[in-house]
Amino acid sequence: MSANDWIVPDWPAPARVRSLVTTRTGGLSAPPYTSLNLGDHVGDDPAAVAANRARVRQQLPAEPLWLTQVHGTHVADALTAPQASEADAIVAHQPGAVCAIMTADCLPVLLCNRNGTVVGAAHAGWRGLCDGVIETTAQSMNVPGEEVLAWLGPAIGPEKFEVGDEVRAAFVANDLAAAQAFKPGAQAGKWLADIYLLARQRLAAIGVTAVYGGDFCTVSDAERFFSYRRDKITGRMASLIWLQD
Repeated sequence: MSANDWIVPDWPAPARVRSLVTTRTGGLSAPPYTSLNLGDHVGDDPAAVAANRARVRQQLPAEPLWLTQVHGTHVADALTAPQASEADAIVAHQPGAVCAIMTADCLPVLLCNRNGTVVGAAHAGWRGLCDGVIETTAQSMNVPGEEVLAWLGPAIGPEKFEVGDEVRAAFVANDLAAAQAFKPGAQAGKWLADIYLLARQRLAAIGVTAVYGGDFCTVSDAERFFSYRRDKITGRMASLIWLQD
């Protein structure tokens, strides 16, 4: 792998906080999983996935905790939870424990506190986002919202994320301001949703206003990113964060 095979988040995280996001390049998987697929649940050759994870592991202080993500709100502890734990978020209070979230259109949210003593990552598809996965992750970090920094990683962009009435209704039922994140789609009953704005709203509601990133579109950028919405059969990228000793 080279430096072109991942993204280093551009945010003012403390020096002991380290983070990176893989792209689809730099791995061994064959089409349609070309090439750095890290998901072991999408039909790819298990040997290729293992080799790809080994390549990523070379950039990390420890093996990440690879979750079984179910679009829920449960938060795992990176130090104590077993591999393949069923959760959609993860936190670490100890150096060296690597938090990992896999996505291919859903929103990865990386979190840390200003003192660099705790980090977290959340898998925010629309269901998890609506049900409060960001809030439960921040709560598990056990620091005030104003002390939290957030970075929004590669996700489906606002011009590509078409949803139905039921998705808009679910968000608006929780917060009337969420209506600002939806604009009418090309067909009746369809809306274009801005998942980045929805995440910023949820973060602001718990006092997190230091929010960075949020300028990607996995669907539009086929060279760099996997996209389930675009390709259906595809790989998964990882967003990773940890505390350095």
